[in-house]
Amino acid sequence: MAQTFEFIGRHHELEVLEREWQASRSSFVPIYGHRRVGKSELILRFLRDKTAIYLLGKRAPAGLQIRELLELAAEVLDEPLLASYSATGWGDAIDAIVERAPAGTKLALVFDELQWMVETSPELPSILHERWDRHWQHDGRVMLIVCGSFVGFMERDILGRRSPLYGRRTAQILLQPFGFREAAGFHPGYSRVDRARTYMLCGGVPYYLRLFSDRQSVEMNIAAGVLDEHAPLHREPDFLLREELEGIESYYAILLAVASGQTAAPDIARLSQVRPGSIHYYLKQLIELGYLTRRYPLTDTRPSRKDVRYDLGDPFLRFWFHFVYPDQSQLRLLGPERVLRQRIVPRLDAYLGHCFERLCREALPLLYAREGVEAALEIGEYWSRSTQIDVVGLRDDGWTDLGECKWGGVRSAASLERELEEKVRLYPNRRNATIGRRVFARSGRPGGSVAGGARWHGLEELYG
Repeated sequence: MAQTFEFIGRHHELEVLEREWQASRSSFVPIYGHRRVGKSELILRFLRDKTAIYLLGKRAPAGLQIRELLELAAEVLDEPLLASYSATGWGDAIDAIVERAPAGTKLALVFDELQWMVETSPELPSILHERWDRHWQHDGRVMLIVCGSFVGFMERDILGRRSPLYGRRTAQILLQPFGFREAAGFHPGYSRVDRARTYMLCGGVPYYLRLFSDRQSVEMNIAAGVLDEHAPLHREPDFLLREELEGIESYYAILLAVASGQTAAPDIARLSQVRPGSIHYYLKQLIELGYLTRRYPLTDTRPSRKDVRYDLGDPFLRFWFHFVYPDQSQLRLLGPERVLRQRIVPRLDAYLGHCFERLCREALPLLYAREGVEAALEIGEYWSRSTQIDVVGLRDDGWTDLGECKWGGVRSAASLERELEEKVRLYPNRRNATIGRRVFARSGRPGGSVAGGARWHGLEELYG
């Protein structure tokens, strides 16, 4: 059972919205980000003490959505006649609402999941543009918030140069998943290890984090919240893909191929049986949705196209396609507890070892900030035919950090440092940067630090 949580994080985003509300001018704030990251929750939190009309878009005829908008406005503004107002379209309805808003205060007008409204009313951005240019930007009465989960749509049709609303925004918020430190706030009853494990399974998506309870083990959360066929997350990827894509069979095949270890486009095309000439279209769609990411070996020279690899960028989808989707038949036959015990737990630590590398790459900029490093930097990884380096920190101050990540137990710190030293030797340091060595492990360096050796970082420091 999911536990009750207070609103967590998003302090900077709330400050941005509050500043826009307090401004003497009107405000136009697009908010966008992938599904489940908490955009609607952020907006509703901000609107708690505001005069606001909030319309959640849906796949429905425009007339029904306009009627819903008028009925909401009638209640919020205490103007009963608005509910029966015979609007000729979006512009007429919006004008009627703004005209009846109380003088001397702002009205927040919020269109959430805007892409569904535009699907049936492609003229809506032009209507909002006309109202903004003719009236709202001059009178300071309106705070317009438009929100969307399709990042490509928002960047192209709302923020892009070809959008009628281009250049009108007074602020914008691209809402990202929580980082690992903020995500830990959802599970105060967990140890650092279990907070890290939960983050590596759920990522920083609030909806997923809330469905994992720190009143039971991580494993039992997997069984009850993901593996059970009636669990809220059991068919989550299926819901997301069907909501956002057409012809999902090819997308499923691609995501399964990547989860099984195929990372180069030709190999993904071969295993998924997608035509090589079409594979980049599918990969681009999945990248825009945040489900795939591009990777390349990070050095001080520009990577070539043949070096690009693809990875599942969403941690929950990575877990689901790795463990759940391939075992659908076994789940029906054996049930969630036996599948967990027999097929997932024996492989889980090895799987989390790869996830830990991503957490460490996320942590390195935080360590730099604590160490007072102010140089511009890139964070990534490096691979070649002869070596694999888990963490690369490429800094503009003539310094490059190379790191090794070890989620399992460390039998010999010295041998692990020797292994890292061999990888340092194989790294192409063409700019002759100073090379720093770092090791990331659950508990830091066994036996404490050693002068002159690699810098070790444990979860206590990463979460500190």
